[in-house]
Amino acid sequence: MIEVTPTLKIDESEIQYDFIRASGPGGQNVNKVASSVQLRFDVRNSPSLAPDVKERLIRLAGSRVTEDGVLIIEAKRYRTQEQNRFDATQRLITWIQKALEKPKERKATRPSVTAKAARVGDKKKHGETKRIRRYVPEDWE
Repeated sequence: MIEVTPTLKIDESEIQYDFIRASGPGGQNVNKVASSVQLRFDVRNSPSLAPDVKERLIRLAGSRVTEDGVLIIEAKRYRTQEQNRFDATQRLITWIQKALEKPKERKATRPSVTAKAARVGDKKKHGETKRIRRYVPEDWE
């Protein structure tokens, strides 16, 4: 079990790891060892997550989620499979923790009477400035 929060745990059977060859540092070893990790987590069919958390996670992850609702995280920062696997798992945990935070409800507000008056006053002042700058041929003769 992977612990995301004290109340939320994800079963490791829900996560699939694929090991592939990584580009980048590693010298001659990079062509022989599959050290890069591709973590796959089926968000839509996960029994561990609530429906609202699933939707937020899909929205947060964006292009990392396939049309089927599978979140794919690639980890190739490190040279060893174990470190990359840990890195991918930590990134998944971070994404889920972000998705668990409920967004603040926006309260609709209206500008106060004073704010409206100030805005209209600024507009009148600006219009007066433009009126003074206007070129009227009769005034110049």
